[in-house]
Amino acid sequence: MMLRLMPFLFLLYIVAYLDRINVGFGILQMRGQLGISDGDYGRAAGIFFAGYFFFQLPSNLILEKVGVRRWISTLMAVWGIVSCLMIFIRGPVSFSVMRFLLGAAEAGFFPGIILYMKQWFPGTSRARAVAWFMTANPIAGIVGSPISGALLNLHGSGLSGWQWMFLIEGLPAIVLGGIVFVTLADSPHQARWLKGEEKAWLLNELATEKSADLELPQHGFWRVLLSPTLWLLSVVYFAVATTMYGLTLWLPSVIRALSGLSYFLTGVVAVIPFVLTTAAMVLVGMSSDRTRERRWHTAVPAFLGAAGLLLAGFGHSTVLVVAGIGLGLAFAESMVGPFWAMATSSMAGISAAAGIAVINSLGNLGGYFGPDIIGIFRTANGGFRGGLLAISATLVFSGSIALIVGRRSNEKAKATAPVKSSLAG
Repeated sequence: MMLRLMPFLFLLYIVAYLDRINVGFGILQMRGQLGISDGDYGRAAGIFFAGYFFFQLPSNLILEKVGVRRWISTLMAVWGIVSCLMIFIRGPVSFSVMRFLLGAAEAGFFPGIILYMKQWFPGTSRARAVAWFMTANPIAGIVGSPISGALLNLHGSGLSGWQWMFLIEGLPAIVLGGIVFVTLADSPHQARWLKGEEKAWLLNELATEKSADLELPQHGFWRVLLSPTLWLLSVVYFAVATTMYGLTLWLPSVIRALSGLSYFLTGVVAVIPFVLTTAAMVLVGMSSDRTRERRWHTAVPAFLGAAGLLLAGFGHSTVLVVAGIGLGLAFAESMVGPFWAMATSSMAGISAAAGIAVINSLGNLGGYFGPDIIGIFRTANGGFRGGLLAISATLVFSGSIALIVGRRSNEKAKATAPVKSSLAG
């Protein structure tokens, strides 16, 4: 499954993430051409997550009814079209409207794929699978940063570089949406590429987990929404999203302001934090699965990420600031594998569909807070230190909450872990 299923899901998430973060490069030209201030940009960049918040739970519940193949293909086509239509932005208002629509269109993708992986990967392998999947975030930055920077130099047919960037980078989502509809299997039962003994082992492992899940309370929507554990998990994930998007969406502006590099070289330097992030995510996810420990593997990276942002906030050279941001981004994103393994270990049935969507939608409000708080401080004093320190504080708080909420989930995972058969190894 890691060889046959994950690469395709990985590619889909690269396209999704690139379409939401390429605005960090677009603003380098839009700021002057459209009269968009740093405050306007911070709000518009973050308002993506308002659409994400309001449409995520309904989208995930629809996915549960119609299946991954149909729903994910539809979402990809819609957000690809919206991304292409970003070329018609004319000012702060239309900028915010288009970002909101893009967030609404992408809302169901990530929680839908997390639910999809729960239906395919046994719990003992899920943190590694999620970690590999989530490395699409930094890989999108590694691949997309130089490309986005280069596309800003395109001009012609009445379009500026930023318009060509949105148009060209929106098309892959539309194409891949059609491929999803044709090729993706909704469940292991439908996977023709699994051999007989492989499929039998996998279905047995998943059935064993499902029978254990049936012993968990099956709560309705309102019971799920009012669960204290769910809200604490959302607080933990809030800091991940705050860091991830606060840093990613401002990274090109930080580099260009400090160094004065060209658009393309700004994209090249922006690759460095994403390389660090990729390595950290994989290593932490593998360590978490090997030890079957989730709580400390979520909390410790949060504290280390906060330390990295302190370094960036008080750094006075491009090298120190980029290094600090790289460490902050790397450790914050490395939380996601063990976090989602911890969060989904106590969910079953409709509780899983609703719980994953609620955690992701509430947590991703940090995607609004992160870019906006940096924009506020940037407008107030022209620097990035205040915003970086605010994000650092959210990581410290997140790590502390993870230590509290993760204790029971960690104990349950150890108590109920199935015995591996020969095919499992």
